[in-house]
Amino acid sequence: MNKLLTPRNPILLVDDEPSWLRSFALTLERRAGLTNFLTCSDSREVLELVRSRPLSLVALDLTMPHLSGEQLLEQMVRNFPDLPVIILTGVDQVDTAVRCMKTGAFDYFAKTAEEDRLVSGIQRALRMQELLGENRQLRDKILRQDLQHHEIFEEIITRDPKMFALFKYLEAVAPGSEPILITGECGTGKELIARAAHELGRPGGPFVPVNVAGLDDLIFADTLFGHVRGAFTGADRMRPGLVEQAAGGTLFLDEIGDLSQASQVKLLRLLQEKEYLPLGSDRPKRAGIRVVAATNQDLAALQAGGRFRRDLYYRLCGHNVQLPPLKERPGDLPLLLGHFLREAADSLGKTLPTYPPELITLLETYGFPGNVRELRAMAFEAVSLHSGRVLSMAAFEKGMGLDRTKPPVRTVQPQPIIFPEILPTIEETVDRLVEESMRRTKGNQTLASRYLGISRPALSKRLKKKKD
Repeated sequence: MNKLLTPRNPILLVDDEPSWLRSFALTLERRAGLTNFLTCSDSREVLELVRSRPLSLVALDLTMPHLSGEQLLEQMVRNFPDLPVIILTGVDQVDTAVRCMKTGAFDYFAKTAEEDRLVSGIQRALRMQELLGENRQLRDKILRQDLQHHEIFEEIITRDPKMFALFKYLEAVAPGSEPILITGECGTGKELIARAAHELGRPGGPFVPVNVAGLDDLIFADTLFGHVRGAFTGADRMRPGLVEQAAGGTLFLDEIGDLSQASQVKLLRLLQEKEYLPLGSDRPKRAGIRVVAATNQDLAALQAGGRFRRDLYYRLCGHNVQLPPLKERPGDLPLLLGHFLREAADSLGKTLPTYPPELITLLETYGFPGNVRELRAMAFEAVSLHSGRVLSMAAFEKGMGLDRTKPPVRTVQPQPIIFPEILPTIEETVDRLVEESMRRTKGNQTLASRYLGISRPALSKRLKKKKD
């Protein structure tokens, strides 16, 4: 039986000293259980090896004859942006490390560093590569196997189980004619879901969207139902409304929670009787449409307070799609961030930047009141200001209201702390707080110190004291 190699795709180790390559491979096997390696001692052969087969990682010596590590790094970042590259050097030079990281290296280590640091760096890069691969495979697998029309949902970037449950629900209800109500916070993608429902149920017909917020009753009626000649001053000819334009397709009513009481009566007639009256006409017209409505408001609370008709509420709730906010979809952050960075780079004519690993950790700590739309705006702002290889986190921190010298602004009220019967000491309480902040930020001391409201040296000192 062939021995199972780890990882599945090999790690390419590059150094002009074959003896060091053998020693480093043995160290990785002994300390991390890694067994799948390719070694190369001639820098001129590296790019061909990278092109020839899938790799998990490249560990690259900085100083070599023929082609230097920096030259190879630039070419690999440009041509193989998804392949992590770790730079190894015999001399620990800060300027060189900064330059390599800006070019796009995943990490930088001196060969003289402790074995634990070297091995941890390799393991961290492999884990990130594995997660990215899992994200792609999971998304493809779920879309192909669980959905009948996966192509309709391709514009919605997600791997969240709740979202796929919504997709399956839409596949089941979209072919009918009952209204669909889409609810969710601002920026969660309600119009994308509405378009997907249309493509599933009325693929050959028009999709006609209208935002009804702020429309008074007359404008609402004229917009939706149109008018006949002479219906009012200035109506010198007949004009069809959006209901007629949407015949055979979908009428999407956005911000339905802001509809006036008088307009609600007219919409109820449209839904109940499947007919409507153009302004100035006494001859009703049939409405061969599917109505999809959306709101970020709680319609149940509005109808309980007398601001939304109960009968209209129940008509609209024939099928209800509740979109989860982005803060409940943390697994989608890497997918969405990568998609928006690529979109921004293409739009602005820039090279796709590499983002630092700690950016995802930072985003996971944020509540995103503006949801997916807010993340997209942050990504575009970051790319527009970007000039190097590795993306700066400054635009994201600014969008989140963070000041590097201050703790983050709370987006939600903190929960009360429940203490045990025997109160912990101040020192024990602080230790637990430090442990929790390190857990939430996945060991990132810069972020953890900011959330604790102390400096990073102060946090490092406390962690060292605890370890000792």
